[in-house]
Amino acid sequence: MTSVFHKILRAVAGAMEIPDVVFLVLALGFAVFSVGWLICEYFTEHRHMREDLPRLLDALREQGADTAALIRKSQLNRRQKAALLELTEHPDFSSGLRESLAANLLEREQSHYDHILKCTELVSKLAPMLGLLGTLIPLGPGIIALGQGDTQTLSTSLLTAFDTTIAGLCAAAVCLVVTTLRKRWYGGYMADLETLMDCVCEEETA
Repeated sequence: MTSVFHKILRAVAGAMEIPDVVFLVLALGFAVFSVGWLICEYFTEHRHMREDLPRLLDALREQGADTAALIRKSQLNRRQKAALLELTEHPDFSSGLRESLAANLLEREQSHYDHILKCTELVSKLAPMLGLLGTLIPLGPGIIALGQGDTQTLSTSLLTAFDTTIAGLCAAAVCLVVTTLRKRWYGGYMADLETLMDCVCEEETA
């Protein structure tokens, strides 16, 4: 009976080897894509964010200032401008309703950034597990081959084990760096947006 269970477990482990390798290749591909995405995001949005927040706040608080025009001319990123402009498009709202809308817009922006972060964060956590799985699966046949004196099968199994470990760790490391950088960027975006929304709400109420 024990041997039957061992055969079942061996069959399950053997069947997982190819899917594991496929997932690791996809994880590496996603890591490369994430780096390209990060570089593109840096040059299209993050690098151009040179807005002096105190200066913009002073301009928004000036008597008779055109809030929408100031927002459009600012060096905020596209999503920040869209959220702030949506808040200014409802001047007839009460202060309570405007604050509720601002909170809803902030939640939407936070959800958008969290969704992006979860992709690389998930790969950074799963890739080492997949790498470890790809390390352990070939060791079974490798140990059997060692007992039988089959050095060719043993070397192939060890090579597969090393390759999957390296692939998993590389994908995880790249995605971890991307996630860390984006968390810092997005945290700054949200802090600036919240401050600006408070200012817009105050000016619309005044």
